[in-house]
Amino acid sequence: MASRLSRHPLSECALAKAGRYTRTYMRRNYLALDLGAESGRAMLAHLDGHRLELSEIHRFLNTPVPLPTGLYWDTLRLFHEICQGICAAGKAVGELDGIGVDTWGVDFALLGPDGCLLENPRHYRDARTQEAMQQVFATIPREEIFRQTGIQFMNINSLYQLYAAERDAPHVLDAASKLLFMPDLFNYYLTGTFASERTIASTSQFYDPVKKGFATDLLRRLGIQAGFFAELIDPGLELGPVLPYVAECCGLDGEPHVYTVGSHDTASAVAAVPARPDENWCYISSGTWSLMGVELNEPMINDQALQANFTNEVGVEGTIRFLKNIPGLWVLQECRRTWAREGVEYSYAELMERARAAPPSVTTLDLEQFSEPGNYPQLINDHCRQTGQQPPADPGSVARVILYSIAVRYKQVLQTLEQILGRPLDVIYIVGGGSKNRLLNQLAADVTGRRVVAGPAEATAIGNVLMQALGSDAIDSLEELRTIVRQSFVVEEFQPETSLIS
Repeated sequence: MASRLSRHPLSECALAKAGRYTRTYMRRNYLALDLGAESGRAMLAHLDGHRLELSEIHRFLNTPVPLPTGLYWDTLRLFHEICQGICAAGKAVGELDGIGVDTWGVDFALLGPDGCLLENPRHYRDARTQEAMQQVFATIPREEIFRQTGIQFMNINSLYQLYAAERDAPHVLDAASKLLFMPDLFNYYLTGTFASERTIASTSQFYDPVKKGFATDLLRRLGIQAGFFAELIDPGLELGPVLPYVAECCGLDGEPHVYTVGSHDTASAVAAVPARPDENWCYISSGTWSLMGVELNEPMINDQALQANFTNEVGVEGTIRFLKNIPGLWVLQECRRTWAREGVEYSYAELMERARAAPPSVTTLDLEQFSEPGNYPQLINDHCRQTGQQPPADPGSVARVILYSIAVRYKQVLQTLEQILGRPLDVIYIVGGGSKNRLLNQLAADVTGRRVVAGPAEATAIGNVLMQALGSDAIDSLEELRTIVRQSFVVEEFQPETSLIS
């Protein structure tokens, strides 16, 4: 199907800037479909001038499926849940002014000429990439890959997934007509439009942020012909109305338009950081992963960034997210899953209460060692003994050691950031689901010695809907977007103390 990407040449914002038009604010309804690595939500937003209201109308689990051939996402079930969210939104407000999809990064789908999946998309923790990174380095040096892409090295990156696919199943790549990253796939199902949104594409490690295109020559050197890429487009563009079958199955009266947003969930979350223009700030998007970094106008691709393994991912409105991935609450999530299998269900609230009551500990985990699913309480004990540290004695102590270790990693990354940038960072903004963890926020302030501003927790959904508003000309700029966030949502500040770490 032909692309339907457009911005109206005489949009409201263009006329307003020319001084010939004064915008009349209207109440608008937007739907954010936000899919994380553990769960997904449909978030309904009402934008009235500079006031945004947000409510969750549908939530669902995102559970990977292990099969003899690997670990996969349950993609069709996820799209069914997306449609359930759209249906709930239609019933709630009748007419939607926009729909936007964001997901986790790096994973992708391969489609045949008929638009059907050639296989279910693999989960980024699938074991097929364990040796792929070193195999790629045998052909293309690490330094050259970084010069072309500016992306940190992790074996979950799309580059190594694609290399593993070519290595293990070249017939699948030969049959591929299109490669779509996960939010692009769902946008295709909704609108029939093949497009590759730039923020999600930039997570792949085969996107060049300087040339602003796919690094196809790099792929060809690995034997991957790469004739299957869709058109690259920016966040904040109209893809088109939902297809009639979507409107029918969701019970919609009309066919609302779908917009590209910061389709990588972190790009949407960073867009919604409520920082002020005069602050010297960094951010942490806190959840399964903690992504810590700064917002830049240009990529920073140099030896310091390479040695520190930082990444240059594309943000909204032409920005660059210069950041580092830190294993976040994933370690605690895996502990909860292990305890549940053993017959004890701990809520996060209960674990945090136990962690706060546990005595402070200087035991520190090397979080990068915890990347594969497993019995994490036992793995943590083994790690502590191997490193000569005191193992935590109970679930509360386990939780506290995990949170303290995350805070220590924040401090290390902060120091590296300041060294690379050559300037201090005075305040840390923590957004996303992890911003609700008050103990982690306080530990972050204590360990880093910085003021921490936590919230909004729903930053990803907020950034999603406000990029739709930007794309539909309801707002003008990223600065206006952040003004709306500050006026609409309450944040909490944490000042450094010593009582929780001594």
